[in-house]
Amino acid sequence: MKTLFSLEMIPLWGIFVITVGMVLVSIWIGTFLGQRRRRKPDHEAEALLGPIITATLGLLAFMLAFTFGISAELFQARRQLLLKEVNAIGTTYLRAELLPESQRSQIRKLLHEYVDTRANLARETSQKQLLLLHEAISRCETMQDQMWSHVAALTKNGRGTVIDALFITSLNEMIDLHTSRLTVFRYHIPSPVWYTLYFITILSMATVGYQAGLSGKSILKVGIVLALTFSAVVFLVADLDRVAEGRLRVSQQPMFDLQQKMQLSEQETKQN
Repeated sequence: MKTLFSLEMIPLWGIFVITVGMVLVSIWIGTFLGQRRRRKPDHEAEALLGPIITATLGLLAFMLAFTFGISAELFQARRQLLLKEVNAIGTTYLRAELLPESQRSQIRKLLHEYVDTRANLARETSQKQLLLLHEAISRCETMQDQMWSHVAALTKNGRGTVIDALFITSLNEMIDLHTSRLTVFRYHIPSPVWYTLYFITILSMATVGYQAGLSGKSILKVGIVLALTFSAVVFLVADLDRVAEGRLRVSQQPMFDLQQKMQLSEQETKQN
């Protein structure tokens, strides 16, 4: 069952603005309640709130570190899978040179188009990437089927050499890594984790404001610092979690380098 509302629907700048506003409003509400409570003779002592604030802020820091850990792990997984896939495609391309001519030229051409499709998509803007993503995936999977049909033709001809086996292994690994990248692409920080983080944030900031209200001191400057600092970290976590948005994106340079190597190889083949 899908969640009706997800933070992934909100742009990164919106995440930052919402977080800043939420922290400031929470502190203001806490301060307002603290000032009202201060007028009563039986109000709590400020010292009693110290351990509570320490505990809530400590729990908030834990949740923030936990959320950052999830996003950083997903980011690292996406980067490692990209490198593995580039290596698998390059190995498949080199081993295709050892196949019979009837399959060699067609498979190398398909692999070249395969890399071009991925590299050209990576060069587009974030918005255009999202629009072209499903089309690019469909094209890549179609080319995978075409390459596999050439492999099937090899087995039907009665060939069973070690070279054929090595090529089939690398092609199978390339297809598996394509599936793995798509799977990790869809992984994000679960919505309940975000909701819990924001819930604890509201309680923590309201408690800080409540203590300030009891003391009768202004907390405006401190509140602004807290809001901006916390929002900057949340923005960083959200940026890491996004795949096709923001500044912290997995570099596609390895795929670009592979594309350039294939182009040079094709030029050398034509010259020879």
